[in-house]
Amino acid sequence: MSQTNWASILEPQEQGGNVLPMLIGGTWRTPSAETAEPVYDPATGEVLCRVAMDAAAGNYVDEAVQAAAHAFPAWRDTPATERVQCLFRFKQLLEENFDTLARQVTVENGKTLEDARGEVRRGIEVVDFASGMPTLMMGETVEQIARGLDSHSVRVPLGVVAGICPFNFPVMIPLWMFPIAIAAGNTFVLKPSERTPVSGILLAKLFSQTGAPAGVLNVVHGGRGTVDQLLQHTDVRAISFVGSAPVAKYVYANAAATGKRVQALAGAKNHLLVMPDADLDLTVNAIMGSAFGAAGQRCLAGSVVVAVGTAGDELVPLLWKAAAQLRIGSGLQEDVAMGPLVRSEAVSRVRSYIEKGLQEGARLVLDGRSTGSQGGFFLRPSIFDHVRPDMSIAKEEIFGPVLAVIRTRDLDEALAVTNGSRFGNAASIFTRSGAAARRFRTGVETGMVGINVGVAAPMAFFPFAGWKGSFFGDLHATGKDGVRFYTESRVVVERW
Repeated sequence: MSQTNWASILEPQEQGGNVLPMLIGGTWRTPSAETAEPVYDPATGEVLCRVAMDAAAGNYVDEAVQAAAHAFPAWRDTPATERVQCLFRFKQLLEENFDTLARQVTVENGKTLEDARGEVRRGIEVVDFASGMPTLMMGETVEQIARGLDSHSVRVPLGVVAGICPFNFPVMIPLWMFPIAIAAGNTFVLKPSERTPVSGILLAKLFSQTGAPAGVLNVVHGGRGTVDQLLQHTDVRAISFVGSAPVAKYVYANAAATGKRVQALAGAKNHLLVMPDADLDLTVNAIMGSAFGAAGQRCLAGSVVVAVGTAGDELVPLLWKAAAQLRIGSGLQEDVAMGPLVRSEAVSRVRSYIEKGLQEGARLVLDGRSTGSQGGFFLRPSIFDHVRPDMSIAKEEIFGPVLAVIRTRDLDEALAVTNGSRFGNAASIFTRSGAAARRFRTGVETGMVGINVGVAAPMAFFPFAGWKGSFFGDLHATGKDGVRFYTESRVVVERW
């Protein structure tokens, strides 16, 4: 199969100021421009295209759900071995268009090409995992469970399910969702982020080339109005969401109130503990990638360093030196280490947190507020030292390139600081001590744990297992949890 070029994926009129289309029942529909808002290139501030903000107003959400509901019975009855053939073809198309997808992520999100390529690769890994659905959906059997009785269980799809995606991983997060759901026999309504919607369209246009029936995958755009209609629609059986903690809580409460299954991945405040015996070269490099990769706009970003004992005295100057040398600019330039934030509002929010840190008495050892950049939504890395756990910059998710350093006497105090967070997404320790690592991994209250790893992101075969205020729901995204979320058990008891 020859490589699909840009023009065949996205029509020229969709690349400029016109409104992006929606996919409903196999047909691309262009909504009214009345509620459309611009999609920016965050490196330049230029408008890439426009996206409709209220799909509910044009009845597009209901039409998309009805299209998915119409496609569901035949897709459910399609053997799993046949359903995954579409994923095999999808995987090939993703590989052929790998660079196009990565470049699009950089253009509309701002992250570096290296980061974008890593995102696309992680998304493809979920397609690999979902392609094993014939095995993943296997049930269990017990013969002669009672005299003359046999019993077995099977996993069956739910029906129409929907995914509400964030701006910071516009390729990976949709690929966390719809490949698993569709391979399991569901039909899907995807709502990409209104800030980074083109990547979702590219994925849908590639998937449409796999031979999957019309209506199996649908795409709608919008903001809160679109989300609310998905949450309230009686034909939507489950909602997957990734975003901020307040919105995740809102999605969970409102979707669950209508009887839906919900997995709502929320905010984070991830701690990186550094012991005095840590390999500092490895540690500093890991912290740079964790804290400032994607400009800190990741739910696994390490935003708090907890320096244990004497570790801080040597560590903080090294962090300052490494962060001060990071080259800031357009992510399309190969030698750039950190791109822009996604919007000007994000820049203002991060600046306000830097001001809060100063007002609360933390020591600003690296001030990233003055960028000198012309155009775009840039900030440089900022580092605070001698931060107290009760400060805003230590407690609240900033979602930007700000690193807070807290100093503690020992590992027990460091664990207490980490576990005092209302979030529980991820935490890592840097040490040469097996005893310290074991104490940490068994005592830390987070769902994802790293040992000498800056970003403790699980592979697709494991669940993205946030705890506490970082997750609302029961079954997590990806891995076997993802399969269970998009299916339910049927138990058969039979006598002959």
